[in-house]
Amino acid sequence: MKKTMIQLETLTCPSCIRRIEGTMGKQKGVSSVEVKFNASKVEILYDPSITSSDDLGHTISNLGYKILELK
Repeated sequence: MKKTMIQLETLTCPSCIRRIEGTMGKQKGVSSVEVKFNASKVEILYDPSITSSDDLGHTISNLGYKILELK
């Protein structure tokens, strides 16, 4: 398992948390998702043999969130 942190520009409401966690939790290879609302960060634990941090970042971008940093 590998962990990635995605820094977003901003999260505007609690429904953002549900939207991101719900979508990312359904991604193949993702075992856990934690959204830190006040810090606008998403921490994801995933299997790198199934998906990549770039793929995960792309999914979040497609939800309409601007990524500031992906590490």
